[in-house]
Amino acid sequence: MSPRLATLVSQAVGALTGPKDSVNWLNKLPGFKRSAPGLEWALWKKLPWITLAGTLLPMAWVGLACLAAPEPSTPASERELTQWFYIAVGVVVLHWTLVLTTAIGCVIVMLMKGPAFVADGFEVEHSDRPGSRVDSAHDV
Repeated sequence: MSPRLATLVSQAVGALTGPKDSVNWLNKLPGFKRSAPGLEWALWKKLPWITLAGTLLPMAWVGLACLAAPEPSTPASERELTQWFYIAVGVVVLHWTLVLTTAIGCVIVMLMKGPAFVADGFEVEHSDRPGSRVDSAHDV
C-alpha cells in the first residue's frame, strides 16, 4: 500500500471513529445484571447451517428433477422443469426471509438482555405533582 493511500485510510478511519476525547453518550447503569443467555444464542449459532440447508435442499430437488427429465426434452418437460425451478427459487427466497426475520429477533433479544444503558440524565416531572420540578444539584 502506498504511503498516500495509507494516510487517506487512516484519516477516513479517524473521521469515522471520532476524536479520542469524545463524550461517552451511553453510560451503563450501575448494578444492572445481565440476563442469562437462552434460546436466542442457540438459534443464532445455528442460523448459518439453517440458511445453507434451506438453500441447498430446494436446489438439490431441482437438480434431481433435471436428472430425471426425459432425454429428448419436450416442451411439456421444459415447462415442468422451469416450473420446478421457479418454485425452488420462491422457497429459497421465503426461507432467507424467515432466517433474516429470526436473526433480527435474536439480535433484539440479545440487546434487550444485555447491559442497560442511559443515554441522558434528564429528570422528569413527578406524576403525582404535575408541573413541579424535581430538586436536584443541577438547579443550584
